[in-house]
Amino acid sequence: MTDSLHSTTAASPDLGALPEWNLGDLYSGMDSPQFTVDVASVEADCKAFAADFRGKLADLVAGADASAGLCAAVRRYEAIDDLMTRIMSYAGLLHAENVSDPARAKFYGDAQERVTDASTELLFFTLELNRLDDALLEKAMSVAPLAHYRPWIEDTRREKPYQLEDRVEQLFHEKSVTGRGAWNRLFDETMAALRFKVGDKELSLEPTLNLMQDSSEDVRKSGAGALATTLKANLRTFALITNTLAKDKDISDRWRGFKDVADSRHLSNRVEREVVDALVAAVRDAYPRLSHRYYRLKAKWFGKTELNHWDRNAPLPNVPTRTYAWEEARSVVLGAYGGFSPRMADIAKKFFDGRWIDAPTRPGKAPGAFAHPTSPSAHPYVLLNYQGKPRDVMTLAHELGHGVHQVLAGPNGPLMAPTPLTLAETASVFGEMLTFRALLAASGPEQRRAMLASKVEDMLNTVVRQIAFYSFERKLHEARRAGELTAEQIGDLWMSVQGESLGPAIKLGPGYETYWAYIPHFVHSPFYVYAYAFGDCLVNSLYGVYEKAADGFVEKYFAMLSAGGTKHHSELLAPFGLDARDPKFWQIGLSMIEGMIAELETL
Repeated sequence: MTDSLHSTTAASPDLGALPEWNLGDLYSGMDSPQFTVDVASVEADCKAFAADFRGKLADLVAGADASAGLCAAVRRYEAIDDLMTRIMSYAGLLHAENVSDPARAKFYGDAQERVTDASTELLFFTLELNRLDDALLEKAMSVAPLAHYRPWIEDTRREKPYQLEDRVEQLFHEKSVTGRGAWNRLFDETMAALRFKVGDKELSLEPTLNLMQDSSEDVRKSGAGALATTLKANLRTFALITNTLAKDKDISDRWRGFKDVADSRHLSNRVEREVVDALVAAVRDAYPRLSHRYYRLKAKWFGKTELNHWDRNAPLPNVPTRTYAWEEARSVVLGAYGGFSPRMADIAKKFFDGRWIDAPTRPGKAPGAFAHPTSPSAHPYVLLNYQGKPRDVMTLAHELGHGVHQVLAGPNGPLMAPTPLTLAETASVFGEMLTFRALLAASGPEQRRAMLASKVEDMLNTVVRQIAFYSFERKLHEARRAGELTAEQIGDLWMSVQGESLGPAIKLGPGYETYWAYIPHFVHSPFYVYAYAFGDCLVNSLYGVYEKAADGFVEKYFAMLSAGGTKHHSELLAPFGLDARDPKFWQIGLSMIEGMIAELETL
C-alpha cells in the first residue's frame, strides 16, 4: 500500500476521528519515481564528492581562500546529507506505520543498504577534516563564509581522539547494515509481531501496556501477566539481541579508546561525564524522598501496605477515569501552548492542519510515540498510539514540543539543526508541563488530586525510572565484558535496580523480571535514557524561572530552541542563570517533584 492510498482519518467510537499522517510531502509512495531518482542522485553525488575532495582538504585549508574553499565542500556535504535524510526518513516512517508488512520491511532495508553503501564515499570527509592543521583551520573558520559552520566543525573535531584509520572506519560503516542495524530491525519486527493473550483477545504491545492503567485491578493484573508470559516465551531472542549489541558496542568502544561504557554517549550528547554522574548521584540519593515516599502514599490510598507492580500506574481509586476525544486533546494542548506564546501554538497547529501526525493504534504499527525531524528541507512528523487517556494528552503535548523544537532549529541546516539528546527533551517536557498546568487549573479538588498524582508518576517515570534504566544498562554492559549473559542474569540485574529505585511499597512479583525485554532504548540507543532525566530536571528548573515571570523569558526560550545544535548546554542555560555543572542545579528540579508529593500528602 502506498501513502497515497491512506485514509485521512481512522474512526474511533470514543475518540472521534484520529488523524493519519500524509507522507506525500516526502514521497508519493514506495513506487515513487522521485524516490528512485533521489536514491540514484545520492549515489552519484557521493561518488562525485569523493572524486572532488578526497585527499585535497589539506591543500584547501592551506590555500589563498581557505574559508571559501572549505565552505564549498561543507555545503555540498550538507546538501547530500539532507537528501539522504529525506530518503531514510520516508523509508523509516513508512516502515513504522506497519513494521509487520514484508513489503515495507524490504523497502526500508533496501533503502538503508543503498544509502549506507553510498555514504561510504563520504567517510573520508570528517576524518580528513579532523587531521587538518589546527592553526590553519582556525584561521579559515574565523571569517565568512566558513564561520557559519564553526559549531559543526568544532563538534566534529571532538570526535578526533576516537577516530580510526580510514579503512577501519569504512569497514565499521559498511558492516553496520548487517551488524547493529540488522539486530535493531530484528528487535522491531519481533516486538511488533508479538501478541499478548488477555482473556479471549490477542493484543499487541501498546494496548497490553495500556491495560495496566485500567481502573480494574483484575484487568491490570491480566495485562501484566500477559506481558510477562509472552516476553518469557521470547526471552532467548531478546537475550541474544541484547548480548550481541552489547558486545558490538564493547568492540567499537575498545577500538576507539572509550574508557567507560557510557563515554561514547556522553560525547554524542556533548555533555561531560561528571555532569551525568552528578545527575545520577542526585537522583539516586533522592529515591527515598521521591519514589519510595510517593508509592508508600499511593499504597495507603489503596488501603494497602504495598502495591503489586501492575498497580504502580493505576488510576486513583474512586476517581472516574477521564477520556479525551481527539479534538478535545487538540484544543487543550494548543490552548496551553498559546497561553505561553501564540507563536508556539501557531507552530504546533501546523502539525494538525498539515497532517503531520499519525495517531491511531493499528496492528503492526510501531509502539510508543516519537517526533521525527526528517530533514530541514521538509518538516517533522509525530507518531502516537492515541487511546484517550490523560497520559495520551500529555504524550501529544510532549511530542509536539519536540516538533516545535525541530521546526525552530531547522533553519540551522541539516548539519547544525540536530540537538544533543540532553537538550532534545527540553521543549517536549516544557510543553508537557504547560499542558499539565492548564489541565490542573481547570480541575476540581478530587480531579486535582488525580492530576497531581498522575503528573508525579510521570515525573518519577521520567526521572527515577530512567536513571534506574541507566544504572541497569551500566551493570549490563559492564557484566557483558566478562562474557555472555543468560536471560536470567539479565533479569537479575534488572530486578536489582528496580527494587532499589521503586522502594519497599512496590512488590515486584513473578514475571516482572522479563520487563527489560520490551524497552526499545536499550536496543536502539544505549544509554539514551538519562537524557530524559536530564531534560526533566532541566525543564523543572527552567519552569521555576518562568513562574517568577522573569522579563524576556519567552524570547530567551525561543532563542534556546532555535539554536539547535550550535551551542553547548552551558551557553544555552547561562541566560537563565542556570548551570548544570552546579550540584544544586539538579536539586531544583528534584525539589519540584518533592513539592508535588508534599501537596498530595495534604489532600
